[in-house]
Order: sequence, then C-alpha cells, then structure tokens
Amino acid sequence: MPAFAATRTDYVPVDDVSWSRPAAQTLGFDPARLDEAVAYAREHETAWPIDVRGHLERGAFEEAPSNAILGPTKDRGAPNGVILRHGRIAAEWGDTTRIDMTFSVAKSYLSIVAGLAFDRGLFGELDEPANLRGGPLADDSGANPPHHATITWRHLLQQTSEWEGTLWGKPDMVDRNRQIMGRKGAAPKGSFRALAEPGGFWEYNDVRINRLALSLLHLFRKPVAAVFRDLVMDPIGSGPDWRWHGYQNSTVTIDARSMESVSGGGHWGGGIFINARDQARVGLMMLRQGLWNDRRILSESWIERSLEPCSLNPIYGLLWWLNTGRLLYGDASPTSYFAFGAGYHVTWVDPEHDLVAVMRWIKDTDVNGFIQRVMRALV
Repeated sequence: MPAFAATRTDYVPVDDVSWSRPAAQTLGFDPARLDEAVAYAREHETAWPIDVRGHLERGAFEEAPSNAILGPTKDRGAPNGVILRHGRIAAEWGDTTRIDMTFSVAKSYLSIVAGLAFDRGLFGELDEPANLRGGPLADDSGANPPHHATITWRHLLQQTSEWEGTLWGKPDMVDRNRQIMGRKGAAPKGSFRALAEPGGFWEYNDVRINRLALSLLHLFRKPVAAVFRDLVMDPIGSGPDWRWHGYQNSTVTIDARSMESVSGGGHWGGGIFINARDQARVGLMMLRQGLWNDRRILSESWIERSLEPCSLNPIYGLLWWLNTGRLLYGDASPTSYFAFGAGYHVTWVDPEHDLVAVMRWIKDTDVNGFIQRVMRALV
C-alpha cells in the first residue's frame, strides 16, 4: 500500500476562503525544499510576450492567412500556480485568482464533457461510430468523405480520427504534420500528408478537436460550456468568472435555438479562460475518481478509459497526456497525467502521491525541473 494512504483524506474545498492550508510539513513536505520548487516556477517564466493576441497574429502557430483570429483573446498574466496535497493547499504563488487563456487545457475538459455524455448514455461505447448520435461528421461546406462513417468516439478523443474537412473556416490541413512533445512530422506543419484510415495515425490537430466539440454539442443539444458549468464547475464550487468561448462564426442552430460551439484550444482565440484555483479543483475532481464529497461528477469507469494509453502514442489517453513508462517526465510518477496548454499551462495529477499541481506561464522546457523539485520536497 502506498505510504500516503494512512494520511490521505477525501477532503475537498467548500470555497476559496475556507480552503484548508495547513503547514507544509503536515502535508508531507519539507518546507524549504517546497519553497525551492515555488521559486523555480516563478523564475522560469514563459518566453511568451504579454500581448497574446499579437503573438498569435505574428505566427506563433500558423502563418497568415491561417492564423486569422476568430475568438476572444487576453493579455497574459505573470507566473502563478498552486500545489495541493490530500486536497489541501501546500503552496501557492502569484495571482491564482487571475483569469487567463489556457489553450489546449480545453481538450482535457472536452474529455470530461465526453465522459458526462457517456455516463448519461448519450453514446454507447468508445468504439461506436460518432455520427450515429453526434450528428453527421460533415465539414462546414457539407462535405462528408466516406471514411467519416467509420470514425468512432475513441478516434476523436485519441486524436486518431483522420477527419478531413474545414470547420469554422479552418481546414484540418493546417495541423497536418504537426510537431508536439517530441513527435515530429514528416514535412513542415500545414503541408500535405495522405490520410490514413481512422484509427491508423496519431496526429495532434485542433480542427478535428473542434469537430469533436461540435459533436458533443449535438449530443447534449445544449451548449458545451453550459453542460460543463452545470455538471462540473458549479458542483465543485468554482468561481463565477471562468468562461469557455467559441468563435465569432461557430454558432449553429439546434432545435430552433442558436448555440455557440466551443473551441478546444486558443490558437485562433477562444477556449477556456479560467484561474489556477479552479483548474486545481478540476484536477482534484479527477484525482478523487470523479467524486466531490458524496456527489458523483464523473464515473470511475470513464476516468479509467481516459487514462488508457493510445496504441499509437503511449503518452496519450483520451485528450489527457500520460506519463507511461516515465516517457513524458522522468521525475514524475508513471501514474501521473496532465492537461497541457500552450504558453505554458499545466495541470499535473499524481494519484500515487495524492497530489495536484497547477503551473501557469512556466517555460515548457522547465516543467520537469519543477516536478523534480516538488518530488524532492516530499518526505
């Protein structure tokens, strides 16, 4: 049995004001070493400029005209974050109440929304074709290539769908041959790559994730942001100021009502705007296997599915990054998993040590350095 089991509780915070913050040593940390980890996070700030919109327009991800902004943006804040142990605050730095863009953290939140749909029987199994209940997988011009009929929820959630088309004015081609987490494309990003059959190739692609978001909207027949608010954020006591945006052209009509389809990232604006404390709450809900006090938010079976490695990329689950075999971060436990967003935003969930940490605006190459110092602080 892990050493932490004797002291672990199922504590979750009621609100920010009363969130328990005992002395670090009572949570199993060496205070001086924990201070070193916090100082490291403060000192290793992202190279991103304050002007996020300008950074995107100058080609942070794509060159013109593919980089056209479609959704809201916001200037970034300073580094901030929080470390939880046994649900309680062990350390905190910067302004953890500041709302900021989080980019691809939204992908992991889409995985949670898919789990909410699964738990409610809105789709049957991961290997069920997505177009059976999530609306035809056509693009915004109405094109629906024959292979779309075989795209499953698993394919959409594992980034193996090979969906082909244009959505909200962005073609899937913009992210073909994308390089991420050490995986290199065979050609420059945005250049042609012949598509494989669904399930035959792993590729990180924001347009396809936006297509997943639209499918989830069709399942719930209710805005995804509202689903996430009602079934996750309100029950876990989040603040009122977070937002999940789509684009200026991502409104659709369902049941005679106009609804905005959210984005799964912030390359073109939009996505999740949230603070570090609320991100930590979401991470703690995942750590607690979907429970918040005695309320079931998400099923354990969905979380188990979310953390199963993709056969084509063992460090990826259902829109969560995994540390399978410590291939992602050598100093994190192999059971750790992560939500990542460009810039750099990290939610680190470590079930082995009953720990959640959120890092905001840290340099991407220094994440393991922070993890290493946190692990050294455990006693």
